[in-house]
Amino acid sequence: MKINWDELGFDYIKLPYRFIAHWKNGAWDSGQLTEDEYLPIHEGSTALHYGQQCFEGLKAYSRKDGKVNLFRADQNSARMNRSARRLLMPEVPEELFLGAIKQVVAANREFVPPYGTGGTLYIRPLLIGVGPNIGVHAAPEYIFTVFCMPVGAYFKGGLTPTNFIVSDYDRAAPNGTGAAKVGGNYAASLLPGEKAQERNFSDCIYLDPETHTKIEEVGSANFFGITKENEFVTPKSPSILPSITKYSLLYLAKERLGLEALEEDVPMDNLDRFKEAGACGTAAVISPIGGIQFGDDFHIFYSEKEVGPVTQQLYDELTGIQFGDKKAPAGWIITLA
Repeated sequence: MKINWDELGFDYIKLPYRFIAHWKNGAWDSGQLTEDEYLPIHEGSTALHYGQQCFEGLKAYSRKDGKVNLFRADQNSARMNRSARRLLMPEVPEELFLGAIKQVVAANREFVPPYGTGGTLYIRPLLIGVGPNIGVHAAPEYIFTVFCMPVGAYFKGGLTPTNFIVSDYDRAAPNGTGAAKVGGNYAASLLPGEKAQERNFSDCIYLDPETHTKIEEVGSANFFGITKENEFVTPKSPSILPSITKYSLLYLAKERLGLEALEEDVPMDNLDRFKEAGACGTAAVISPIGGIQFGDDFHIFYSEKEVGPVTQQLYDELTGIQFGDKKAPAGWIITLA
């Protein structure tokens, strides 16, 4: 397979190998690599009928010295297990989770985009309930699988500001599954996202489901803003998916850039406090927000054309760590040969 590294999008590409493990009779097997990209599952599987499934997303990064970095993969393991507990699924031991990822990356090593292309190897761990079942209860069996593919920028144009629109829809219910990375949250976002794109916005902004007055998430990413007082602010809510990228940026904003880093409410009626804003996540990394449409009002942050200086610094610091060009905080990086 020949890949043009400069033309990668964010699309599925079948690579030779993926990993699969099965949970039966109260225990996981050791799992194995397979070349089969299809999962034969029972028609009664709870993943199909009742949404008993969760997933993760992380990346492998080529370094200048030819080695490959995994970024905070232990945090993806911990988050998957929080999601699994919320949906009454068996946890995937960290050793199995990390071992599967290392095997998949090693087996598909030639498809990790070379250093300097801007591409990465996107890795998708998936946990689903399977087996014969029709009642509304937990599945009798489970599959844990990991596959991967080379990807480019999630938003076309890379690190350039894009605009978003506030949605009338709710992303998640109070005390619901908003903090779990489960497929139902994303299925519910398809219609609002399509409506936003029909109006030429990149995606929609979701407000808090109780009062509809505070920013919660930006499509499938987390929101952050840089205040005029040089504070890094990101929303705090039990309905928000705890983004590993967001918590990494909170740390870097404080420890590397000297900003005050805060998780707090972000009211829609006080956007003037922010001189810059962005969306962040594994897929998007950082996407600068040019402006937000809210009803008849359009609020512009730093610029609709240029990236703000603090946002650029955060992007450079984060990606520098991921690609091995900057010193990483302890425990953030696993380096593979």
